[in-house]
This record gives sequence, C-alpha cells and structure tokens, in this order.
Amino acid sequence: MRVTSVSRAEAKQKQERDQVILEHLPLVRIIAVRVHENLPVHVDLDDLVHAGILGLFDATQKFNPRKQVAFSSYAKHRIKGAILDSLRQLDWASRDLRRRHKQIEAATRDLAAVLQRNPTQAEVAQKMGVGEDRWRRMMMELRNAGLVSTSGRTQDRDEPATMEFPAEAGTQPDNMCARQQMRGHLRLALSALPERYRKVVQLYYTGEMTMREIGYMMGINESRVSQIH
Repeated sequence: MRVTSVSRAEAKQKQERDQVILEHLPLVRIIAVRVHENLPVHVDLDDLVHAGILGLFDATQKFNPRKQVAFSSYAKHRIKGAILDSLRQLDWASRDLRRRHKQIEAATRDLAAVLQRNPTQAEVAQKMGVGEDRWRRMMMELRNAGLVSTSGRTQDRDEPATMEFPAEAGTQPDNMCARQQMRGHLRLALSALPERYRKVVQLYYTGEMTMREIGYMMGINESRVSQIH
C-alpha cells in the first residue's frame, strides 16, 4: 500500500515537472532571441535554444520552492547561464578559427613576397601542408564565421586566397521562406493535437529527447511513445 502511494506521488511529481517544462519552453526561445540579437550572424539561434532547453531541464531538477523564489525567475537565470556557457564554448572554436585565419594570412604574404603576385589557393594550401579536402573545409568554416569573404573578386595582397562556393540549399532565400511557412503550418497542426500527443512532439523535436527519455518522463514505455509519434 505504501509502495503504491509513493509511486503515485512520484508520478504526480513527474507530471507536474513535465507541465512546468512545457509551460516554460517559450521562455527559452525569448531569452535565446534576446541574446542572439547582440551576436554575430554566424551564431545559430537554434543552438542557443537547445542550450537554453538544457538549462530549463537543469532548473526543474535544482529548483527549491522553499527559498520563496518564483520558478520563472530562477529558470531565467539557469536558461541564460546555459546559453552563455554554450557561447563560451563556441568562443574557443572561434579562437581556433582566428588562429587558422592568421596562419593562412601569413602563408599568403610569404608566398606573395616570393612569387611577386597573389598566390593561388593550391599554392597556399601546399605551403601549409593541407590537402584539397581539408583546405576546402577550412575555408568553408572561415567563411561561415565571417572571417573571409566569399567574393570571387581579385583580392588585396595581404588577404588570404579564398574559395567561392554555391550557397547550400538550406540558406537559399526561397528555401528559407518555405521553411518559415512550414513552421507556421506545423504550429497550427500542433495546436490541434491532444495534449499528450503534443507533449511527445514537443519533447522529441524541440527538447531533442530520445523516445526512451520521453517514455521515462511520461511514465510510458518506448514503444508507446513511438506509436504516439
């Protein structure tokens, strides 16, 4: 009898926690958007949202109602903290990119001084001991970070040779517009789902949880989550 009471209490606690998470998911995006407004364009908003969701989960686990602090206030602190932590990790990657950019600039200047002309991409890559595939990835990363231009125009002597690539399908304006319209349709369709189904979809796609994790949170097995999905 006592075991049943404990199980019911745990189930109720889990249900309340799940409800709190779903209610505060919009808060995550609001905070992520505000932070994103002051960041370089190459920083992906979705990455900030994902970090914020992890912060929200952390807040639900560590929140102590006895401290007489509103959960939303506590959650804002944890969400923003998680987002800023993710940006600090991103900054380490940015530093590595800036270091590579300086190496390319130095190699370009050295070759230009010897050749008395702007070196080709292949010549710079060869001087750095970088293969064609690796060079292509490096330049794509530098381009995405905004450290080099994608213009195919003649460059100044001190600028590194860059490669011009066609835009990826996901960044073409018509595809971006289509995705935005699709999001609107999905939001409308999602609002028509029963609450239990909507929760599964939100946790799977927005919360990026596995079906096993969702099943554990909702108190159902993984196969049932799959059926609902």
